[in-house]
Amino acid sequence: MKLISICPSNTELAVYLGLKDNLVALDDFSDWPEELCQLPRLGPDLSINMDLLETYKPDLVLASLSVPGMEKNVEALKNRNIPHIVFDPQTFQDIAENLQTLGDIIGNRKETTLAIETFNNTLDTYRNIAATIHQPKTIYFEWWPNPIFTPGKVNWLTELSQLAGARNIFDDVELASVQTTWEDVVARNPEHICLSWVGVKQSRMKREHVMKRKDAADLQAVQNDQIHLLEESLFCRPSPRLLVGLQKLSYLLHPDYFPASHPIET
Repeated sequence: MKLISICPSNTELAVYLGLKDNLVALDDFSDWPEELCQLPRLGPDLSINMDLLETYKPDLVLASLSVPGMEKNVEALKNRNIPHIVFDPQTFQDIAENLQTLGDIIGNRKETTLAIETFNNTLDTYRNIAATIHQPKTIYFEWWPNPIFTPGKVNWLTELSQLAGARNIFDDVELASVQTTWEDVVARNPEHICLSWVGVKQSRMKREHVMKRKDAADLQAVQNDQIHLLEESLFCRPSPRLLVGLQKLSYLLHPDYFPASHPIET
C-alpha cells in the first residue's frame, strides 16, 4: 500500500508501525527518521501541492487536524476523491487509537499489536514512577511567544507533565490550546519554564526571550535557573516520539527517579 503523509506526526506514526517503506511522498516538515529525507516533498503541511500529490497515486493519504489549518487540505482530498484518513489526537490514548486504526487499514496486525503494547507499557512505566513522586513540579509550556499560547487541560502535554512527575500550571483550562498573557503566567509562578515553539528550531530560542519580560525575575523558575529550551519535534507533535520527550523531561525534572534514555531513538 502506497502511503503519503502530509504532516510530521503522521509520518512518525507510520514509521512507528514499521511502515517506513510504504511512504512514497511527504510534506516539507517531516524530518524523522533521517532515512526519509530523500523522499519527494509536496510542500509545507498547510500548503500541500495537491496536483503533485495526485501524481503519486497514493492508496491512502494521512492527514491530521492536530495541525491548525489542515482542514483546507482535507477538503481538497475530498473534492478529488483521494483516499485519506484524518486523525485528531489530543491524548496518548488518542495516539494509541490512531496506531490501531492505521494498523487495521494496512493489515499488519502482529506489528501493530506489538507497537501498541510497547507504547502503552512505556506509559505505564512512567505512570507508576510518577505515582511515587509526592510533590510534582509545576511547569509552564510555551508553544508560541506573541501572543502567548500554552497547552490546556485537554492536551498531550498536560498528560506528559503528569507522567513526568509534574503539573501543567494551565491544567485548569478546559481547552487543548490556551491563548493567555504573560501576567497570568507570572501570577501562576511555575517552578519550571519550558519553551517549545511550534515550527521553531531549538537553536533559535533563547532564555533572554523570557528574561526581558516584565517581572520575569520574580518567577521561581527564573530565580532557580529552570528555563528549558526543548525540541519542538519531541513535544509539539502528537506521535509516539512524545515518549522520547517524556523521557527527556522526566529525567530533567527528576533524575533520581526516571531513566536517562529511551530506546525509540536507537
